Amino acid sequence: MRYLIAILALAGIVVSVMALRVHYSTDTQSCSINETWDCGIVNHSPFAEIAHVPVAAIGVAGYLALTWLAGLAMLALIFQLYLSHIEKSVLQVWCLYCVISLAIVSLITSLSWWWTVAAYPYRRRS
Repeated sequence: MRYLIAILALAGIVVSVMALRVHYSTDTQSCSINETWDCGIVNHSPFAEIAHVPVAAIGVAGYLALTWLAGLAMLALIFQLYLSHIEKSVLQVWCLYCVISLAIVSLITSLSWWWTVAAYPYRRRS
């Protein structure tokens, strides 16, 4: 289970790096598909930074932490859900990379909770 979480965290790092690249780019992005799916709008909005730190960079750091500390998965999921709320309700535009990242964090959270809670009796017997 830990290996699957690590693989998903590595996939999250890749997606976050791609979003970080969009954040610093002024070019039209391949993930800018239409009015509803535009990573450029999301990654250049005022919500793309916290204290002048790009959210995508926070994502890279978070995924790196998840590879070592799966317990942070729940905090990562809450943060991702908040950002998805911003996309849906405030910006009314979705970023493909952000949605993929939400799916990855959701899987990591589910797997880590299963590993922690459901598998606990089996680990205790060992």
